[in-house]
Formats: sequence, structure tokens, C-alpha cells
Amino acid sequence: MAKEGIMATDAGTRSLAVLIDADTTSARHAQAIFDEIVKLGEANVRRIYGDFSHGRLAAWDKAIQSLAILQHQQRSNSRGKNASDIALVIDAMDLMFKRTLDGVVLVSSDSDFTRLAQRLREEGLEVYGFGERKSVEAFRRRLQPVHLRGEPP
Repeated sequence: MAKEGIMATDAGTRSLAVLIDADTTSARHAQAIFDEIVKLGEANVRRIYGDFSHGRLAAWDKAIQSLAILQHQQRSNSRGKNASDIALVIDAMDLMFKRTLDGVVLVSSDSDFTRLAQRLREEGLEVYGFGERKSVEAFRRRLQPVHLRGEPP
């Protein structure tokens, strides 16, 4: 059931935002991830973040189109900087303050999102995660069910 101030769809399905860190997630898992998300609720917001300008993330092109994911280009102006991570966090906070969602699905293996997951939960949102087994335990503990690639969902 939806939290106070947050609205589920008419059928009671959870309204979810899916935020994907393309830098730490392989496109080959995209369909399987969305197949699992359907069991959690409706992915009303679908966004992916990364530097798509150099072809390194070209494998995402098909999934972006077939799964109707909004691509957020974040150019890497300096090596080792995380502009796409920052854009994902800003969008997550904006969505949180709109109070139109029941939850957020973070698709990443990046422990940098640990505090984001905790903050979203503090505001009453359900936070789900999909990532690789290498995800840091502190990040995994901040999520509802966490789905690790290589384990059954």
C-alpha cells in the first residue's frame, strides 16, 4: 500500500522509478531486470545515466529503445569523475520530493549510492536494488530485496 502523500496506481500497483547506472550495469541484463521489476510494480519512470558518446555503452542502444528508457548523457570531462552518478542522485532526490512514487529501483553495483538508498527510505520510499554480487554490504542493507546477478531473483 502507498505511503501517506504517495499514490499507487488505481489497481494498487506500486509506482516505481527505475534509475540505471550504465557504467556499472551490463545491457545484457536489461530485459531480465525489467522482468523482475514488473513483479514489484509499474516502472513509470525509466532513466539511464552514463557517457554514451564514446561507444563504450553502445550495447545499451537496443535496450534503451525496446524498454522505453530515457537516456541521460553525462559526458566524462575528466577521468575518474562521476558526473553520471551525480545526475542520477539529483534526479532521485527530485523524484522523492515530488511525492508521486511508491519506490525507487536502483540498478547499480556502485556503493556510492548507499547514502541515497538510505535517504530515500527515510522519506518513506521503498528502495529496491539490482546489481552484481560485488555490491558492498552496506549498500545492500539499505535496500528492500536486493537482486544480485548470478543469484536467483
